[in-house]
Amino acid sequence: MTTTVPTADQLAEVSRLAQRVREQLDTVLSGLDEAVDATLATVLAEGHLLLEDVPGVGKTTLARALGRALDATVGRIQFTPDLLPSDVTGVSVFRGDEHRFEFRAGPVFANIVVADEINRASPKTQAALLESMQERSVTVDGETRALPAPFLVVATQNPIDMEGTYPLPEAQRDRFMTRIAVGYPTSRDEVAMLDAHDGHDPLNDVRAVASAADLTRAIGIVRGIYAAPAVKQYLVDVVRATRETADLRLGASPRSSLQLLAAAKARAAMAGRDHVLPDDVKSLAVPVLAHRVIPSAQARAAGRTAEVVIQDVLARVAVPAARAPEPLARG
Repeated sequence: MTTTVPTADQLAEVSRLAQRVREQLDTVLSGLDEAVDATLATVLAEGHLLLEDVPGVGKTTLARALGRALDATVGRIQFTPDLLPSDVTGVSVFRGDEHRFEFRAGPVFANIVVADEINRASPKTQAALLESMQERSVTVDGETRALPAPFLVVATQNPIDMEGTYPLPEAQRDRFMTRIAVGYPTSRDEVAMLDAHDGHDPLNDVRAVASAADLTRAIGIVRGIYAAPAVKQYLVDVVRATRETADLRLGASPRSSLQLLAAAKARAAMAGRDHVLPDDVKSLAVPVLAHRVIPSAQARAAGRTAEVVIQDVLARVAVPAARAPEPLARG
């Protein structure tokens, strides 16, 4: 099978789209270059994003700004303990005048679904997103309905205030391509934030700079990015090393390999490259892998987080030597 790598014009199109969206996000939250780049890579790789950090650092703001920067349908769900699965997926309502049931779509029927504080809903309601995230469809009353394309879930959760919450099970965490910690801003960025929010909501200034059709086309271009056998082997070596280290009780799944490759392709396209570099894999290994692994009891006792263990794995796994890119059409 021959794979045709994107042309220079197509790569420039993806790069420009990413830059336009990045500029809109920067007007709301400054100093979050790594988080924004990982967010854009997730979007272009058609993955799902989990924003996890302490309260008040801009998780929901980032999710809402992303929805506004993309001229696509946005559904927002505030997860609470009393939220029902039908509040997410939709429900069939009987129309007495017409003697039939009518399906009323829930907020999951959107291009971008913002699931705010996802861990505050019951496991049954959390599970309502599982089919949507994996199959990109919803089954209600025995009928399966396709979700719009592109489809992206951006979920937020607070990892420290666990009272009254339902932690996401490993199976559902594995559905998210990346987990990103927004982090505290620097002193300079926090002052800039005060200026931006002084008597004004900067979200009102965020404008749509890419349509759903633009995003769908960019996602198709990203899929054609080339990954050399040596780069794929390096990626697999990193993932397999998480299963063999004594610091982790649970290593990364095979789905991790697929999603890390997809995210690395998106990062390459954002940089205007038609091929993946080991640096693309290394840059995204922590956001793609850390939430899928479980540190051992010894590692936790020593204060070694999943992020630290992944960084150690990256330091140990040999990086393949750089080679010149191959021709555009590859078999």
